[in-house]
Amino acid sequence: MKRFWLICAYAWLLAGCSMSRSLPVEPLMEADPARFVIVTLRNESAPSIPRAGSTVRGYEPPPSYSLAPATRASAKAVATAHGLREIAAWPIGLLGIHCIVYELPPDADRDTTIDRLRRDSRVESAQPYQSFTTLTGDSDPAAAVSDPYRPLQRNLDMMDVAGAHAWSRGEGVRVAVIDTGVDASHPDLAGRVIKQENFVDGSANSRDRHGTAVAGIIAAVENNSQGIVGVAPAARVHAMRACWPAPRDEAGAVCSTLTLAKALAAAVEARIDIVNLSLTGPADPLLTRLVEVGLRRGVVFVGATPANSGGSVFPTGIPGVIGVDSAGAKASADSVLFAPASEVLTLVPNGRYDFLSGSSLAAASVSGGIALLLSRDRNLRADNARELLARSSRKVTTAQGEAASVNLCAAMAALIHQPACKE
Repeated sequence: MKRFWLICAYAWLLAGCSMSRSLPVEPLMEADPARFVIVTLRNESAPSIPRAGSTVRGYEPPPSYSLAPATRASAKAVATAHGLREIAAWPIGLLGIHCIVYELPPDADRDTTIDRLRRDSRVESAQPYQSFTTLTGDSDPAAAVSDPYRPLQRNLDMMDVAGAHAWSRGEGVRVAVIDTGVDASHPDLAGRVIKQENFVDGSANSRDRHGTAVAGIIAAVENNSQGIVGVAPAARVHAMRACWPAPRDEAGAVCSTLTLAKALAAAVEARIDIVNLSLTGPADPLLTRLVEVGLRRGVVFVGATPANSGGSVFPTGIPGVIGVDSAGAKASADSVLFAPASEVLTLVPNGRYDFLSGSSLAAASVSGGIALLLSRDRNLRADNARELLARSSRKVTTAQGEAASVNLCAAMAALIHQPACKE
């Protein structure tokens, strides 16, 4: 019996060490990002000991990534040496590091503190704690409709989604929507949202506007006698809440380095096929490293391109990320794709629908389009998908005049070597 309790205690200890110590994010949501810094420490942690009878490539789950005692001690020592207060921390197994959000002391200069941290031999990296925003705005409220019909989805016609659906509906493809919460109970998402995770406050069933709208563009249910049709109605959505509604702006949202890093790590570790990032913000070293790991593992990242970005932004400034802007917008880079994003009918919480605009919706359309392509060719890589969509783009009529837009039927026909779609 004594041995039994010793084994239980040891197992509990291992489980406790493998958990990331992460305090609630709520105190950071309303705080000034300039008060915080992100610091990473090298974490030389051995994986937990496997159970007897398990093998390296057997049926056991992979060993958990744990926080080494020496790393925990270094985190405390760094805080003491620089007068910092730890707010949140978690180990990132993908990068072999321990990541910490520290609060600066009153009246401290952030840039000076970061420079000093970077010279500390215990510190692997130090950077600002940053804020990111989504790229969607409400249209004229009078344009909202209570009876949603497919004929109102002119954006799908402009991309010839119906033609592409003759060959694919996104079967078997998993898309992570890293965004605000998604209303998975919406009738037009029934069975499409197969997993929900909340990296903001841990609450269940967050029903936010922006994430629901993006998920609706990608995967709204077809042929259910109500609502709209998604670009890839058979794709499966992983809703990863890393953003929260912006104060006084129901259509907008805010995210942080902390929440986005957690969601990105979870998406890559879950071997998601496509990650949709309908948001933007400053270039961020930690987030860039996580995206680069995902790209090397074959994950396709799609991001919304902000106006006048200049290229040095997250996520579309990262080589390999597919940037998407609204059809009719001025190209910020030669590699940018375009999709309809003006007065687009999509889902909003509580079973409702609305017209929204913005490059957030353009990015979601391209994520759905790539899901269609991936369903037919599982070896398709991000650079090949972007080149295929760019080459098959067509001119469409927008409020700004004729403009380029992805044409999903033409892209699909080229991928599977079928005759060209009808113009």
